[in-house]
Amino acid sequence: MSTLTIRLPDDTTERLKALARRRGLSVNKLIEELSTQALASWDTENHFRTLAATGDVQQALAILDRIDAQ
Repeated sequence: MSTLTIRLPDDTTERLKALARRRGLSVNKLIEELSTQALASWDTENHFRTLAATGDVQQALAILDRIDAQ
């Protein structure tokens, strides 16, 4: 496990502390959970970008046209 030092504005720090308290977590655990969510979102975006890059644009547009015609 690593240690990471970050600088945040005082108001952001206080809000994160309040959120952690509200959820019954330490600030460390809250940041860990938020980081996991952000990375999952990023992984999903990259997955779809990869799929889009290998897709057939004309075929995709044809499918959308068929959907619109219904």
